[in-house]
Amino acid sequence: MLGSSRHLAVGPVSIASLVMGTMLGEAVSAADEPILYLKLAFTSTFFAGVFQASLGLLRLGFVIDFLSKATLIGFTAGAAVIVSLQQLKGLLGIVHFTNMMQIVPVLSSVLKHRAEWSWETILMGISFLFLLLTAKHISARKPNLFWISAAAPLTSVILSTIIVFAIKPTARQIQIIGYLPKGLNRPSLNMLYLSGPYLALAIKTGIITGILSLTEGIAVGRTFATLNNYQVDGNKEMMAVGLMNMAGSCSSCYVTTGSFSRSAVNYNAGAQTAVSNIIMATAVLVTLMFLMPLFYYTPNVILAAIIITAVIGLIDYQAALRLWKLDKLDFITCLCSFFGVLFISVPLGLAIAVGISVFKILLHVTRPNTMVLGNIPATQIYQNLSRYREALRAPSFLILAIESPIYFANSTYLQERILRWVRKEEERVKASSESPLKCIILDMTAVTAIDTSGLELLHELRKMLDRKQLQLVLANPAGNVMEKLHQSKVLESLGMQGVYLTVGEAVADISSLWKAQP
Repeated sequence: MLGSSRHLAVGPVSIASLVMGTMLGEAVSAADEPILYLKLAFTSTFFAGVFQASLGLLRLGFVIDFLSKATLIGFTAGAAVIVSLQQLKGLLGIVHFTNMMQIVPVLSSVLKHRAEWSWETILMGISFLFLLLTAKHISARKPNLFWISAAAPLTSVILSTIIVFAIKPTARQIQIIGYLPKGLNRPSLNMLYLSGPYLALAIKTGIITGILSLTEGIAVGRTFATLNNYQVDGNKEMMAVGLMNMAGSCSSCYVTTGSFSRSAVNYNAGAQTAVSNIIMATAVLVTLMFLMPLFYYTPNVILAAIIITAVIGLIDYQAALRLWKLDKLDFITCLCSFFGVLFISVPLGLAIAVGISVFKILLHVTRPNTMVLGNIPATQIYQNLSRYREALRAPSFLILAIESPIYFANSTYLQERILRWVRKEEERVKASSESPLKCIILDMTAVTAIDTSGLELLHELRKMLDRKQLQLVLANPAGNVMEKLHQSKVLESLGMQGVYLTVGEAVADISSLWKAQP
């Protein structure tokens, strides 16, 4: 309830579970020392919550902004495929199945244990999968029948349980949930391991699983927020997940976060607010206290079919095709996220995609776009010559637009790029016998900021152009840029005709001065 996501359903997730189990299992055996193992698991969960809540308290939620749309599309598709493949264990009736999440070991496990495939389980699974997909299709085609898709999972659970109970003498090949004890676990505050030789292990495990679960949870939240056109507040999510894990560590729970499969089922059922988590928790509480015996004959295959139905619609291949058409680098980011999740792991797949997104940002910052502008006839408007065929060059002027702040990271590149434009223009003028180049106008409209390296660039550029007997003029610098130009004395070095409000004013005024000269 403290978070900002409306569709996130929380619970244990496979990645955090596998990482915690592996890290703790390397030092403590769950079979030989179960009490110590539980203490370390609860303590790791506590420190994971402390770490996550601290990030939210320090307002570091901006880190989720590195999860771009392209990253989320790839992550969603990859996670959907992974979750679906994991359900093959229940759908095929396999008893021995890998704990790994990657596609290769999962498919290898499926093929390796072909002898365990159960035709009864497969038949029931395909039948209910077809029923669930049909209900989903009907609700999608006719929104007023949304209740069909929402009621289909619960109806399938009830029907499958009745069927297995009715044919139990001949349904031994169909795996069932079996006996589940009733009641709640005891409080575990007294089991927190806060001193001793394994404390460092618990802290390290907590931080790592906290990062992984938080990254996955926020990514899942952002995914469903994108589907429903609202935003997720990263700081609130961090605080909510952190406090949840701190409380959970005191009530016999290990690290939890937003679960992709649970959230997908939640979303597929039509949940619209976080109240669905309260209803889910209440339903789980009532079920744990009173209804556990009723699930004895519920087949595992129906749970697999429900999860597959929920996640299969989240593979948005059309969005990936749009990325290919619009931005190839975004498409590569999407593919890296998808294949990283599919073949490596969820956190590493996300890390690779975020790394490419950061590289894209650095590429735009260090290699900003520059363009030559021309005048649209009968107007004072100047636009890109390469995009507007009707635009005309202003005689004796080279008008360049810079579409980026000018920082230390791009000042050297901009200097080289501007001088290259000047040389190219001089060669063009000489070859076409036009009037010689006299003035360079820099359109600063898109330059929202400038640092000392940028100011030094303008100073050096003016000197270089002076040697070529070329005038440097700035057009429409932003307010904060203008202040720094004034404080650094750059305005004084440019002179009275060095700064103008618009490119049109600069061309008109300087042209009139040239005409007035004898």
